[in-house]
Amino acid sequence: MRRRGAVQRKVPCLFVTEVKEEPSAKRQRQQFKVLATETLNEKALEADIYNAIPTEKVDGTCCYVTTYKGRPYLWARLDRRPNKQAEKRFKQYLYSLEDCKEFIWNFEEDFKPVPDTWIPAKEVEFCNGNPLPDENGHMPGWVPVEKNSKQYCWHSSVVNYEAEIALVLKHHADPGLLEISPVPLAELLEQTLELIGTNINANPYGLGSRKQPVHLLVPHGAFEIKNPPTLNQNDILSWFEGCNEGKVEGIVWHCRDGCLIKLHRHHLGLCWPLAETYLNSQPVVVSFNRNDYDCDFGPKSLFHHFSNLDGQRFDRLKDIKFDG
Repeated sequence: MRRRGAVQRKVPCLFVTEVKEEPSAKRQRQQFKVLATETLNEKALEADIYNAIPTEKVDGTCCYVTTYKGRPYLWARLDRRPNKQAEKRFKQYLYSLEDCKEFIWNFEEDFKPVPDTWIPAKEVEFCNGNPLPDENGHMPGWVPVEKNSKQYCWHSSVVNYEAEIALVLKHHADPGLLEISPVPLAELLEQTLELIGTNINANPYGLGSRKQPVHLLVPHGAFEIKNPPTLNQNDILSWFEGCNEGKVEGIVWHCRDGCLIKLHRHHLGLCWPLAETYLNSQPVVVSFNRNDYDCDFGPKSLFHHFSNLDGQRFDRLKDIKFDG
């Protein structure tokens, strides 16, 4: 798998955005929409967006693989947020239209507690040894996913620390074919990935069922868009609405300098999720030889179930079923 940029900060939109006082279609109880204008974002231009690689924005929850206890570990996204009093003070400051860079945070008192194992995302800026919140008052960060974690049980289901592997969805060597296979965690070190599946974001890809949940990891940038639209809003709208490859949550451009730029369907007032998605229109094969691993996969684990499907091909992701 080709390694691309990692998500270690809030990713800017391709276009300059504006806020409209209408109920959001993306977030319940949010009484405003963030919509794209037709003006390209200066950050995108500075990152040489015209020579960037466009990839599918996959709808899941962000994860990170880095070292913990001396071994490669999966980490879950956990943003450190201000408490109610600090958030109220911060919003009042923003509404005053002053420069938010001058807002003074009290690092000891303004933020909700996080686990001792929490680490800030790599691109978070520091001041006097303290991580600085972003323009929304949040500090992106990570917590390690322990084996059999209850809070992060779906994250835990896609990693096996004894075998040091993760269940990954990626392109197969054959064009037009997807592959589910175990990948050594060491090969994923310092990469960010998207966890998708039954219990993530209302399961837009139709994976598994309540009785038998299925979750997988997708490395960021794994699915390059072969026939992307030009960087014109009308062309992008037509692409989203008029072709099969456009049946995606959005586009993430991976720039040469490592910068990421995104565009969500909601930025253009388009609906998501869709009844049929591009990811689910492609056949998928399972490649998982149990004999390659000197450990016993629990009978209820995804590793056990997928190893029983080794070599089997399915027309769509949502067609994958486990016996029993």
